[in-house]
Amino acid sequence: MKNLTFGNINVLPILDIEKNVDPEKLINALIDGKINTVEITLRNDEAFNNINLIRKKFPDLILGVGTIVNVDQLKRTIDLGADFGISPGFEIEIIKYAKEKNFLYIPGVSTASEIISCLKFDCKFLKLFPAEPLGGISYLNSLSGPFPDVLFCPTGGINSDNYLSWLSQKNVLCVGGSWIAPKNDYNYDKIKKRALEVLNN
Repeated sequence: MKNLTFGNINVLPILDIEKNVDPEKLINALIDGKINTVEITLRNDEAFNNINLIRKKFPDLILGVGTIVNVDQLKRTIDLGADFGISPGFEIEIIKYAKEKNFLYIPGVSTASEIISCLKFDCKFLKLFPAEPLGGISYLNSLSGPFPDVLFCPTGGINSDNYLSWLSQKNVLCVGGSWIAPKNDYNYDKIKKRALEVLNN
């Protein structure tokens, strides 16, 4: 497993790869745009097939699997050689299994109670979801007082207009968003261009 700290990742592209999108061309466009870390969501029937293909074709890519909602999905994620997993929420059996397998796993939280539950497992890097509908940056800032050692990857409503504001917050390690490679977008030149724009900022 790669030594992944997220310290050098500012924007995590969240990919929902539909049948009209070529997985290889999509990943190549992101790599050409200097992005080497992605999250592939389990939001369609082809997701695990795409993960398997991408893992084999791009062994150096830092590959994460998102929208993990049960232990079976986590087991399959690990078996396919993913580097990390992410959930939209907190579920104790998933986090226990990830700990047992020493697998990098990022639970999702939306409340202080969920953060406290994660801290019981020494999880201090969490997905804040859905970030904008929860209350945006003001809500994020309200969490920094009681949880000064917790870092977040906000997702949900993050886009090209607001991601820099989120990244400027002291308790944000990176942000996740789909605007670089939106669902059903197969204009790979534009995807590369958006990736490079993120890098330049």
